[in-house]
Amino acid sequence: MTHSATDYLHNQQKIAQMMIQLNQIVLDKPQAVKLALSGILAGGHILLQDLPGMGKTTLAQGLAQLLGLSFSRVQFTNDMLPADILGMSIYDQSKQKFEFRPGPIFTQLLLADEINRSSPKTQSALLEAMEERQVTQDGQTYVLPQPFFVIATQNPLQQAGVYPLPESQLDRFLLCLSLGYPSPTAERELLKGQDRRELLKDLAAMLDTETVILAQQGVKQVYVADVVLDYLQRLVAKTRASQEYHGLSPRGVLSLQRAAQAHSYVSGHMEITPEDIQAVFAAVTDHRLGQRFIPAHVTGGGQAPLTIAQRILAEVPVVV
Repeated sequence: MTHSATDYLHNQQKIAQMMIQLNQIVLDKPQAVKLALSGILAGGHILLQDLPGMGKTTLAQGLAQLLGLSFSRVQFTNDMLPADILGMSIYDQSKQKFEFRPGPIFTQLLLADEINRSSPKTQSALLEAMEERQVTQDGQTYVLPQPFFVIATQNPLQQAGVYPLPESQLDRFLLCLSLGYPSPTAERELLKGQDRRELLKDLAAMLDTETVILAQQGVKQVYVADVVLDYLQRLVAKTRASQEYHGLSPRGVLSLQRAAQAHSYVSGHMEITPEDIQAVFAAVTDHRLGQRFIPAHVTGGGQAPLTIAQRILAEVPVVV
């Protein structure tokens, strides 16, 4: 599927309008909205970690509706089994044989709500789907709809009844985002305005499956100059030079480039800049380097310490 200059411009105009709509639903979080949309167009999965009630579910539902994708939501609990997500084979008496009944994962955008409340066995059921875009049950492989995305929400580890996600699963998420508290102005608008869930009902699809796939092709065509790759590789080398944490893997490096290309595309550009890399760097790398999410109320609401990614960005110059 080719992506002509006309398609490119037309899609970018639609995406700019989408962000305006999303920012009217998820108030005061333009950077998180832009990163979430970039993650989807990069073909990646997104992990939203924050306290309950911060708008994570609203953001996921808004994205699904505006992108015109089929949507399923699964509320994860500690007694959930893999078959509750993937589906199961049920014996059909009339046909005298087992038939596979697809689970909620057979959708284009799956919202895995509070994913870390389920057991590691259930969490691992998502791994094949996220990586291979397919599900294997009873020796049979079933292909998932295209495109396929997982947006998972995660509660802080300080809360009761949660299991930490294993590193292998964290690595499947292209971006890890946190919305955080709204500003007083945005909170006042929430208090005086309409319920966000009511506003969601009025959202009309601005793209469709074919256009989303076309936009993903466009992201891959965003130009990356050698001088920008030099900067990216210096950042990666810095992650591997520390004894504090494991460095970024080759998959993580490819994820960083893809996310930066998507951020450039969503910004209306056709070439990556160092600013695109800086914009996505923390969201792509912190969860891969072992950075744990600590909500603002635990840090006293004051100035939180710099994350691993923020320290690396401060230490590595753009131009050598």
